[in-house]
Amino acid sequence: MNKASFAAIGIQEDLVARLSEFGIQDPSPVQEQTIPLLLEGRDVLAASQTGTGKTLAYLLPLLQGIHPEQKGMQKLVLAPTQELAMQILREAERYGAHRGIKVMGLIGGAAIKRQIDKLREHPHLVVGTPGRIRELIGLRKLKMHEVTTIVIDEADQMFQLSGAGEVAKIVSSALRTRQLVMLSATIGPETKALAAREMKNPAEVGIDPGVMTAQSLEHHYVVSEERNKIDMLRRVIRHYNPDRAIVFVNATDDIAEVTAKLNHLGLTAAALYGDADKVTRSNVLARFRDGKFRVLVASDVAARGLDIENLTLVVSFDPAFDSEHYVHRAGRTGRMGRRGLSVTIVTEQQTFIMRKFAKELDIQLEEKEMVGGKVRAADEARSEYRGGTDSGRREGSSPRADGSAARSSKPQVRTSAAGGPASAAGIQAPQPGTAAGFDERRDQQRRSPGSAAGARSGAPASKARSSAEREKNRKNKGAPKWLKDKTPRGDGQ
Repeated sequence: MNKASFAAIGIQEDLVARLSEFGIQDPSPVQEQTIPLLLEGRDVLAASQTGTGKTLAYLLPLLQGIHPEQKGMQKLVLAPTQELAMQILREAERYGAHRGIKVMGLIGGAAIKRQIDKLREHPHLVVGTPGRIRELIGLRKLKMHEVTTIVIDEADQMFQLSGAGEVAKIVSSALRTRQLVMLSATIGPETKALAAREMKNPAEVGIDPGVMTAQSLEHHYVVSEERNKIDMLRRVIRHYNPDRAIVFVNATDDIAEVTAKLNHLGLTAAALYGDADKVTRSNVLARFRDGKFRVLVASDVAARGLDIENLTLVVSFDPAFDSEHYVHRAGRTGRMGRRGLSVTIVTEQQTFIMRKFAKELDIQLEEKEMVGGKVRAADEARSEYRGGTDSGRREGSSPRADGSAARSSKPQVRTSAAGGPASAAGIQAPQPGTAAGFDERRDQQRRSPGSAAGARSGAPASKARSSAEREKNRKNKGAPKWLKDKTPRGDGQ
């Protein structure tokens, strides 16, 4: 079946030419289904994976429906975060400027007095965050009775951050004849409830409803002890060697610590907080896009809606809170059909979360392990492991990355690093002589039989050494693993 063109689904010639200037020739599936419905004036509830072109799916019909000769706000787009609002604003300016369409952003954190002054210029399209839009409506500075279309982007996240009540008040302030559009990677109960209450005979658009993540994405997880997670994160980034990566951290209080340790280990990193002001946020993201640093450490809220070009690797330092959060994290990469890799670092006790996500999202979420400098599926690595290349393995000891021995006869996945074909995500494997190659050679040395010999020595000596190691780890909690392993002076070794 031949793919439809933008002209065939109703987009006017000047906008098609503008799209062509930016290398966009054919509509994505969500654009192909949504654009004709919006041009007809239908209310639309669209579910589509992150990174499939949802923004242009609603933005092109909005711009085409604006009458530049009329003063006043005609279209309103609501976004959950400042960054997403600014991205939508840039796209609207890119495709609407040649038509004389005035676009304005109204986001929280910016000076409200200045925004009120700019509203006197009568923008045709306003893109804003719910809190600031609601505030300006309350001050009677936004006239909602002239709005013909309201778009709610990333609807589920909007309700999580602002509450369904805030968004519902904005919607109800407009005329009932207005068009309402809601788009999200996931459609939750609050989104469905608002749609049922406020939409008139809505058209539902879903791109493979059972598939919540892009097909171009690979999903892996690796297992690490809690105290070794920073070192595991270092190994993951060193091994795949991406130009840039995003690392998600669950607790805001841990973001600064993770960022500092990555910088200490030679991986340039910067932090992005959800409550950062507009200037700080813009500066951090501009430096990240320009390659000034390599790793962006962020919370879910801070990174929601980010669109970083050529981002090939996303790492969850902590597992996502639920499958919906996992979808949005993974959606930062593998956008618009490009390859991408999502890696989660978990403890042995958290592996059930990965099985849960795989079942709920119907994705292949594979455990990976690094053996001999090569990334392999965990089952394959364990099969080789049981082959008996190290006699100590048959004695109930499994070597770990730190050279100690496991107490269980069950093979433990402790030296894992994300894997799969490095070329699949456009990421380079480590080369001999590089820092990444050195890391792997060092890990191989630690896994050698000689490294574990001390741990398999007599019981009294083993017990004393174990006690000494615990005391050393307690004192050095939070230090890089290579520093913990450093032999102190005067211990006779």
